[in-house]
Amino acid sequence: MLLQNKIPIKYVLGKIKGGLIAVSIYAIIIAVLYDSFHVTRITIPLSVPMVLGTVISLLLGFRSNQAYDRWWEARIIWGAIVNDGRTLARQILTFVDDDYNGTDIQQFRERFIRRQIAWNFALARHLRKEKPMTGLKTHMIQEELDMVARYTNAPASILELHGRDINYALQKGWINRYQQVELDRTVTRLCDSMGKCERIKNTVFPSTYSMYIHFAMNLFIALLPFGLIEFFGYMEVPMVIAIAASFMLIEKMAIHLQDPFENKPTDTPMTQISKNIEKDLKQMLKDYSIAEDAEKDKVTQKELYYVL
Repeated sequence: MLLQNKIPIKYVLGKIKGGLIAVSIYAIIIAVLYDSFHVTRITIPLSVPMVLGTVISLLLGFRSNQAYDRWWEARIIWGAIVNDGRTLARQILTFVDDDYNGTDIQQFRERFIRRQIAWNFALARHLRKEKPMTGLKTHMIQEELDMVARYTNAPASILELHGRDINYALQKGWINRYQQVELDRTVTRLCDSMGKCERIKNTVFPSTYSMYIHFAMNLFIALLPFGLIEFFGYMEVPMVIAIAASFMLIEKMAIHLQDPFENKPTDTPMTQISKNIEKDLKQMLKDYSIAEDAEKDKVTQKELYYVL
């Protein structure tokens, strides 16, 4: 994800560097041949690339909207995860009866809430195709880690542990049947959110649609110099480069937004959201050490951009 509001021009142009170099060489060649050799003085009406450019603009606009919808849906889902995570921690802290053995109750609460912290980080890494078990030792006990390691879907196994603990608390009499139902509903909402993220992750944006738009855009850029050369001469080179860069950037933006879980700068900021949840839940446990860790993280936030 991006952690700064200002994006360097170098970073932006770096995404289309190869395409801009090819377009620049092509436009210069057309200009030189047109000026030097009469046999290559081929021009076309400017209206031809204009019509094609208008059609491509509509298609790129539609694709950008669809890609943004996917990105925004992912952000909404993670907003629900934040709310449900806080709700689950509050329910555990307030539902579980203090009239029983205080030590067991406190250990149960802390283990449950810290496991919920681990679930957020595990889900983020699972969606990004990274190792979901990384860093979970600080939040879960070894017996739970051993069980989670046997599953291919680590977040789902953590939710299973939640369900077992809720049932255990019911059997112990720490919660009543109505409280058990409410806790299970919250865990179910977390499971639903995980499934929605996996649906976005596993639903591939139609490749043929992207290919057709890319082909039409390249055709438009190829025809553009022939429509401008007669009126602008060598000035058609910077004009072609500027117009091509605009179309390329829009296309690249749509490509990045359509996959919000690929560990790119335009991704849903799942790691930062997980850290915020961790801070809130630890404070609910009266653990304020996370504030010190947040100060240390400010130094690493200068490393903003991933190479795409």
